[in-house]
Amino acid sequence: MSDMRDALNQQQQQLKQLSLVLENELALISARNADALMKLLEDKESLLNDIAEQDRLIARLYPAQEDKHAFEDDIQLIDKLLEECRYRTDINQKAVEQGQLRLAHLRNMIVESRAKESMTYDKTGQTHSGNKGKGISA
Repeated sequence: MSDMRDALNQQQQQLKQLSLVLENELALISARNADALMKLLEDKESLLNDIAEQDRLIARLYPAQEDKHAFEDDIQLIDKLLEECRYRTDINQKAVEQGQLRLAHLRNMIVESRAKESMTYDKTGQTHSGNKGKGISA
């Protein structure tokens, strides 16, 4: 029973740590700090692997427990922490999507700006895109 309790407590600590990592991830996404974000993502991946390993340990220990009701509060807390992590992940996903939309909008504005810069008029007054001139020949 002590091993199971220790495993559940470890899982709770890992999920609390993951929640903090997700909070930091959002801050880095908002700040557009790519280098720090990549480092954080490596740490996050390692933490997720640790959580998966802890899940496997709990899965091995849980069936051997005679009094499964003794762990209900711990399991409910873990479920609550897990739901919080899912919520933060959804927020981070939306932040990344919004960032991508802003980049696409900026790219379109730059393309439009370049198109306007290359616009000229012919002798009839009609707009013409392309080279501004045929060049200078001597």
